[in-house]
Amino acid sequence: MIRINQIKIIHDENKSYDYDTINDVLKAKVAKILRVSVDDMESFEIIRHSIDARKKPEIYHIYIVDVSLKNNSEKDVVKKCRNKDVSIIEPVRYAFPYEYQHGKEEDLRPVIIGAGPAGLFCGYVLAKHGFKPLILERGSDVDKRTEIVEHFWKSGELDETTNVQFGEGGAGTFSDGKLNTMVKDKDGRGRAALKIFVENGAPIDILYDAKPHIGTDILRDVVKNMRNNIIKWGGEVRFESKVDEIEVSKDSEIKALKVGDECIPCSEAVLAIGHSARDTFYMLKDKNVEMNPKPFAVGFRVEHPQALINYSQYKIADPKALEPAPYKLTTTTDSGRGVYSFCMCPGGFVVNASSEKGRLAVNGMSYSKRDSKNANSAIIITVDPKDFGDDDVLSGVEFQRGLEEKAFKAGNGKIPVEYYGKFKEAVSGEPDSTNEDDTLVQTQKDFKLIENTPSMKGDYVFANVHDILPDDLNNAFVQGMEKFGRMIKGYNSEYALVSGVESRTSSPVRIVRGDNGESVNVKGLFPCGEGAGYAGGIMSAAMDGMKIAEYVAGRICKK
Repeated sequence: MIRINQIKIIHDENKSYDYDTINDVLKAKVAKILRVSVDDMESFEIIRHSIDARKKPEIYHIYIVDVSLKNNSEKDVVKKCRNKDVSIIEPVRYAFPYEYQHGKEEDLRPVIIGAGPAGLFCGYVLAKHGFKPLILERGSDVDKRTEIVEHFWKSGELDETTNVQFGEGGAGTFSDGKLNTMVKDKDGRGRAALKIFVENGAPIDILYDAKPHIGTDILRDVVKNMRNNIIKWGGEVRFESKVDEIEVSKDSEIKALKVGDECIPCSEAVLAIGHSARDTFYMLKDKNVEMNPKPFAVGFRVEHPQALINYSQYKIADPKALEPAPYKLTTTTDSGRGVYSFCMCPGGFVVNASSEKGRLAVNGMSYSKRDSKNANSAIIITVDPKDFGDDDVLSGVEFQRGLEEKAFKAGNGKIPVEYYGKFKEAVSGEPDSTNEDDTLVQTQKDFKLIENTPSMKGDYVFANVHDILPDDLNNAFVQGMEKFGRMIKGYNSEYALVSGVESRTSSPVRIVRGDNGESVNVKGLFPCGEGAGYAGGIMSAAMDGMKIAEYVAGRICKK
């Protein structure tokens, strides 16, 4: 296989960059680079597409492609090219290592607790290879769930079983649907996961975009299609089936799961709970399943006009042939805390993502077109067990709950919002200095920051957001915002919108597992995904689900 890196195409706002068009353009370019004809190509695959805007307003599309040739010696072709961006590679192809063919009728099927990305992908690959898993999900199927969530956003009436956190597809279903991850893909699980998404209805460009996303509207259909395939291959998916208890034998081995009045025997159970399954964490603590508290991050959602972000990144306020611009910001405060952007949603909405009555949490969400007038991102500050005020393994859960109770009270059940200028003045005691910066004042006028209003799902109210976090975290937030204002002009505008609280960034615990994927003290129990502390987003959770499926299949096949 030949890989060609750094294929540059200058951006033209009047041209299309959809898959079919760019595929033909790239084939012609590659044929010229390799000095072969397009007909000589046996296979052609776009591996990666990114945007280079370092010399804006001159913008380039950068592509990496893989090509195999029919009749030519690929090594000879590469040698004759004399091009450092052309090389021979051995692509990584993911292969599930087991097929279940020797089972007996009385064998217990593997059970997966949770139908978020980790649970769905674990169930998907197990079902595809004959293992017929049972998936138990506490919330509703995605269609019913969508109705319940929309009702909550309109009425404020929260369903604690089915909401933005719980239900088919997990928390990722009501998010931006971002599929980028920092996890290395040395085993090919990441690319295989992307192909599974595409096979189930996601757009093909997620296979190569450097920052792929699906959007919550398309993701709902993808999740449903995955479920239907699991069922077609012999698996079963039960909704509104919360696991209340695990039963463990005297030999410290999983033997059953209790769902209401039903007891489901099992010898392999995948614990693919989300990071908001707090009642399950307490049940596991009571069962002495080994867990450790872990660091995470908390903060606020910050909104700006998308045009401001586009102009900062592209020098084009309203691009026609480019995606709404994302950004990534990170810094360290004087006290050593990390402050960074998280789950940035171009053209998105801030959503009420609460799952417990009397507590309020927010998240970011985008539809596939990303056509909201605002960009939003969480700006979060790192916290660790010493911040939680207790040595208990679940002290992080109670720390989150305390912040969410303050957020709920601040907005009287609605999302509390505050202008950054007012927030900063309350925290630092100093009036905002925006009026002294003529350039910033002009930026605010040009991009209508002064007139900007929240783009939100769920009722909101202007309130004292600065009362939610402890003082040291508020100070860290302000320090971060001021530094980010030097990176993106207007970011620290007094009219930037701050809402909260962003408390569900990752799991507050890690459920300890060994090299075989099992809990270190309960055999047959496989902690998995984000809630177990082994992932941070849709893709890493999906990849971890596939990894745990391999361990589960191996354990079954060795019996």
